Amino acid sequence: MDPQTFYLMAADLILFIHVLFVAFVIFGLLFIVVGKLRGWRSPHNPWFRTAHLAAIAFVVLEAWLGVVCPLTTWEMALRAKAGDAVYAGSFIAHWLEALLYYTAPNWVFVVCYTLFGTLVVWSWFWVRPRPFRR
Repeated sequence: MDPQTFYLMAADLILFIHVLFVAFVIFGLLFIVVGKLRGWRSPHNPWFRTAHLAAIAFVVLEAWLGVVCPLTTWEMALRAKAGDAVYAGSFIAHWLEALLYYTAPNWVFVVCYTLFGTLVVWSWFWVRPRPFRR
């Protein structure tokens, strides 16, 4: 495998992981709300809830500080090493990129992430996680 192909595949893998992270944050909250309404025990799992809260807290902190996500930075560095400055790569990369990256003023992202983070914190009190077991 030539280095260019390796770097592009690695960049696509990071993009895929990034999309999974975003899906975890978004669908995690949906799972908590639906689980509460349906009476499921799973949304009360303290490990899941702590990971979910930490994930959105990380995103909100990045937005407030104006920091680019490390996954984005790493992906772009790999694409640059491959000589691929734009998303001209694979079909999957093209569509994942279209789902994940969009253009708007920075303040829009800060507001959206903060509001979503506020919902996650609210869900912590509405759907109380079980205590951690020893």
